[in-house]
Order: sequence, then structure tokens, then C-alpha cells
Amino acid sequence: MKKNNLHRVLSVLAVLVLVVALMTTAAFAASEDGGESGMYGTFWALVPPIVAIALALITKEAYSSLFVGILVGALLHCRFAPVATLDTIINDGLVTAIADNAGIFLFLVILGAIVALVNASGGSAAFGRWAEKNIKSRVGAMLATFVLGVLIFIDDYFNCLTVGSVMRPVTDGHKISRVKLAYLIDATAAPVCMIAPVSSWAAAVSGVAADLDTGISGIQLFVQAIPYNFYSLLTFVFIIALAVMKFDYGPMKLHEMNAMLNGDLGRLETEDTEAGNPKGKVVDLILPVVVLIVFCVIGMIYVGGFWDGNAGDFIAAFGDTDAFVALPWGSLIVLVLTIAYVVVRRLMTFKEAMACIPKGFIAMVPPIIILTLAVSLKAMTSALGAAEFVHDVMLGASQSLYSLLPAVIFIVACLLAFASGTSWGTFGILIPIVIAVFEPGSTLLTIGISACLAGAVCGDHCSPISDTTIMASAGAQCDHLNHVATQLPYAITVAAVSFVSFIIAGFVQNAIICLVIGAVLIIGTLFVLKKLTNKQELAE
Repeated sequence: MKKNNLHRVLSVLAVLVLVVALMTTAAFAASEDGGESGMYGTFWALVPPIVAIALALITKEAYSSLFVGILVGALLHCRFAPVATLDTIINDGLVTAIADNAGIFLFLVILGAIVALVNASGGSAAFGRWAEKNIKSRVGAMLATFVLGVLIFIDDYFNCLTVGSVMRPVTDGHKISRVKLAYLIDATAAPVCMIAPVSSWAAAVSGVAADLDTGISGIQLFVQAIPYNFYSLLTFVFIIALAVMKFDYGPMKLHEMNAMLNGDLGRLETEDTEAGNPKGKVVDLILPVVVLIVFCVIGMIYVGGFWDGNAGDFIAAFGDTDAFVALPWGSLIVLVLTIAYVVVRRLMTFKEAMACIPKGFIAMVPPIIILTLAVSLKAMTSALGAAEFVHDVMLGASQSLYSLLPAVIFIVACLLAFASGTSWGTFGILIPIVIAVFEPGSTLLTIGISACLAGAVCGDHCSPISDTTIMASAGAQCDHLNHVATQLPYAITVAAVSFVSFIIAGFVQNAIICLVIGAVLIIGTLFVLKKLTNKQELAE
């Protein structure tokens, strides 16, 4: 144990020395006239998130790692001026992150309170008992989680937290680790939103492409890109194959074995594990969830102007909505209705119901802190000109790798989303570049847009500073860095097959053929990995 701790400390010190060296080099690169430093719009823009991610993976501690990344970014941006650096961290980073994400923070707190109410009423425990009788196997529990994740395609935050709340009793009953649940949630949140025409993600993509020269509307471009979104579609194939084959590999295998043999699911220490009121019924969980879905959808189309500027146009209302306003709008109504429901049902007193509100807030404090720090880190990356750097890289590649460009776009989008932790920011940067590179109306343009969107989801899926990854950890109530470490090998496997599929698509330009090849490669890869894992276990 002492050797492991010493090795970890030495690793952290080595990283910090490297950071200091990079800072020193960057300081000399600053211009002498007081303008932008020589780092702006270069690879240096990606150094802060790389430092944060490296520290997080080494130390297994998210808060300090993210803050160090923010500090590095602010120092580089302000050319090591101490007062300006502190001002940038506070005003441009933390305060702006809280202000810009106040709506989603409110949604998190309200949803946490609703979950606490459902738990205290006995609804979650009752659903767990029902699931134990009707969902007979671990495979069934995993597939049920997958199906529910696919059905809730409106918004990724909403997906993560709702699926987690509903399925935790089910997966716990079948001794499925919380990190496996987090993976199932994460793998059906952003990927399904990215192929659903009626979702906040479709609205975001349509908005970016709306004013660009594509020859079609933004939503039409999004729909055309769906069949070529190999990462999202092949992720679904991967999940089903993994569940049916009853197979895990990498760090996930250790967590799953620990859950099955020792009953250690990897719950958070702050989680409320009380069974709640024994009079609770399944309907006490199902009804609040259904009402929540209904009112959040109503909230999204209301905010999008369904009864105003976009009168009667459901799709247009989704295109103009703001999920950061709509989700708190719908969830606040549901919170009030849920309190009234549990009191009228005499599952708890009004005073006990009110006590669930601070419980819900406490449960959501870790994801709120991580999300605040992650968004602040993204602000530092933007201030250093990450968008300009990626723009120059893409234009340089487009001149010599035309047919292979979709595969290149996929890799660039993966790396950018991984480093920045944002899908929306990634396709916001890359879509205008992709449209400028390809001819309007061409199949390669559609494939290029798909590669951009798929890569954005993939990088976001892998990144420990991604908001969706943070929400998946919150939904499963598991340690965030354990979720990242266990998910990474799975995401990389699908990404590798997707990369090959985009290479083929650049020449074949037929979505069905490419998807069939990709699905065969995914299943074949899993069979090979299972065989190698079994051989390794026999050798040991």
C-alpha cells in the first residue's frame, strides 16, 4: 500500500513539474507588446483540460484536478499576472459558470428532491420488489435499463437522472454495479439524443446549421445525418451484445465481479439507502416519473413558443426551446404535485415531505460542484482560442485527405470533445468548417456532418469533465472517476470500429452497408475479447 501511495505521489509531482515547465515555456512565448500571447489559437489552448484530465486519472480526485486545470488556463490566458488570473478564475470562470448553468442546477436540485420524496414514500423500494419478481436476470435488468434510456430521448440531462432514479432499485436487486448502471445510462443519453429529431440536441444542431449554406434546413441536415452516425448506432449494438454475451472486460469486470461476489455495488456514502414507507406501491414511483416526462415536454414546447411564436408547430417549438429554462419549469410543477400526492396518500406528513428537499439538494451537491468546475475549465479553453486552433487543423487536412476526411473529422471531434468536455461546443465549432469543406447537397457533406456529431458524442462520452458524464454518475449515484475509468475501454472499442466505418463510408457512401459492416465488427471484436479474457483467466 505504501509503495502504491508513493508511486501516486511521484506521478502527481511529475505531472506538476511538467505543468510548470509548460507554463515557463509559454511565458516566454508571450508577445512583448501586451497583446495576445503566442499560445492563442495553438495546441496550448488544449493544455489546461489535458492537465485536468491527467491529474484526475492519476489522483482519482476530481475537484482539485479540475481546479488545477482552471488555474493553468487562467495563468496562460493572463500571462501569469496574479491579480488578473484570480479575476479571470472568479469572474470569467466560476461566476459565469454558475450564472449560465443556474437553470440546470435548479433542475438538479428539484429532481433530487423528487427522488428523495419517491424514496421516502416507499415507491422506489416497491418498484425494486416488483422488478425482482418480473425481471428475472441480470441480462433482463441491463436490457430494461437500455430500453428506458432509448425511450427518454428528449434531453440527455433528463435522461441520465430519470433513468438512474427509476432503474437503481432494479439493478441493485440483480447485483449490477453502479458503474455498470452509469455506463448504461451514459451510453443511452447523448447517443440517443443525437439521433432523435425531437430532442434538445437536434434543436442545437439545427440552430448551428440554420444560417449556413447547405441547401436544406438545419433539421433536414440533422435527419439526413442520422443513418451515418456510426458511434451512436453502434453503441446500441455494443450494449445489447455485451448484455446478451454476459461479458465484461477491463476495469468494469472487476467492479461487476465485486458486486456479484461481495455485494459491493459501489454506492456513494451520501446516498439515502432507507427503504421508506412500507405502504409504498409501484405507482408511487411510476406516476411521478410519467408526470415529470409530460410536464418537461410541455415545458420545452412552451418555452419554445408552441402557444406563441411557433403556434401549433411542435418541431419548430423544440427547435427554439431552451432546456435550461424548460426543465426547471416542468420539474418545479411536478415537485409541488408530488408533495401533494404523498401527503394525500398519507405516505408521509407535510413536514416529512419538506425534509426531503434539503436531502435532495445534498445528494446533488457533488455533480453541481463538478459541473461548475468543468464549465469554468471550458471557459479557459475557449479564452485560449481552441476553436481557432481546430479550424486551422481541419482546413489543412481537407486539402489532402478528401475521401478520408469524414474519418479525420471524427477523430478531431473526439479529441476536441474529450479535451473540452462538451459535445455542443464541439459541433458548434466544427459544423461550419465541415459545411465549408464539402459541396452543398453532396453525400460526403452528410457523412462529414455525421462524423462531426458522432465524434462529439464519443469524446463527450470519454471525458471526465463532460457534463453528460457527470450527470450519468449522478443518476447512478456512483463515484465519478470510477465511472470514467470503467467506461473508457468500452467507448474506445466502439470509437475504433466507428473510425473504420467512416473510412469505408468515405468511399462506399452507403449507410446500410457501412452499418452492417460496423455491427459485424463490433460483435466480432467482443467475441475476440471474450476469448482472450477467458484464456488469460485460465492462464492465471
